[in-house]
Amino acid sequence: MIFLKLILTNLRRHRIRSFISIAGIAFSVAAMLTVVTILQGAIGMFSSILSSDSEIIVFERNVSDLFFSNVPASLAGEVSTWPTVAHADPVLFGIVSSADHPIITCFGVTPSDARIRKATWLAGDRVDFGKSNDDVVLGSRAADFLNATVASRVPIGHGTFHVIGILRAANGFEDGGVFMPLAAAQSFFHKEGSSVVTVKLRNKDDAAAFKAQIKQKYPNLIALEDTEFQHSYSQFKILKATAWAVGGCGLILGGLGITNTMIMSVFTRIREIAILRVNGFSNTQIAAMIFGESSCVAAFGAFVGLVIGIVALFTLKHVPALDGYVDASIKPLLMLIVIALALLTGIAGALYPAAYAMRIRAVEALRFE
Repeated sequence: MIFLKLILTNLRRHRIRSFISIAGIAFSVAAMLTVVTILQGAIGMFSSILSSDSEIIVFERNVSDLFFSNVPASLAGEVSTWPTVAHADPVLFGIVSSADHPIITCFGVTPSDARIRKATWLAGDRVDFGKSNDDVVLGSRAADFLNATVASRVPIGHGTFHVIGILRAANGFEDGGVFMPLAAAQSFFHKEGSSVVTVKLRNKDDAAAFKAQIKQKYPNLIALEDTEFQHSYSQFKILKATAWAVGGCGLILGGLGITNTMIMSVFTRIREIAILRVNGFSNTQIAAMIFGESSCVAAFGAFVGLVIGIVALFTLKHVPALDGYVDASIKPLLMLIVIALALLTGIAGALYPAAYAMRIRAVEALRFE
């Protein structure tokens, strides 16, 4: 109890210095939590687009991005006839533009696709989708920023399209996107096939056999289950690595702040440490005191950072322009990892100050001015 009181007393004696170190760790933790959560949410949203009412994704082998993938137009029809398959849906992804909005996601789909079949139709009727290649359906967000209503015509890219419906999707990318009949999208993007084919099996246990069959008949294509795709897709790996790199740099800066604080704390307390040594404090106890102060700073900073990060995520989620694009659900495992990294940063930041304090010789330190 006395040992803990001594640690807290030392931190209170240098309030400004302790506050700056706590703030450094807090903002580092908040940045890591926010960036990693947002990017993981974005990955989850894109994954949900691909796994809509399906279990397997078929796409071109060795492509860096699904926008460049080209699956033969005949594949979906052929696969649908296989006894293990319930249905197969071709999907073409593209980027289109409009006035003041250079990037809009386009989905080339069939009328039976789950993306429009399961969405909430705010206007128009799904049965009219695909009757004309000039027709498009807009997500509700896309309809808002394009100022479009049913029966209006909207300029998209180098063409003008007739709006036959407006739907609301839970996924932000879909809600801000344009849905074209597959044939119209193929003509618009000068592509004969589709980007992917999403497959729903009658029995999930047939996944291995299905993937082997695709590999045998179509060696230039690859079939992956949804979980396999999330772990192997290169773009997802880049996003995850970027998120952790940004958060890691923040924690390193926070750790340097703790190191600076603890070094200054040791330098200004050399005589005090010498007195503790004379009164029977061992090297281990001196080091434990330094590590205890650093750990307290890191722990409190981690707690404050979690609060700031959670508030920031929920604030971003309720910003109208970002509604549907930010997933504020924080995974408990991520919170534990962030807290553990913050504590490790605090411990690492105290290594040199603790080693220096242990080398202080009582007789010489008592003469220190």
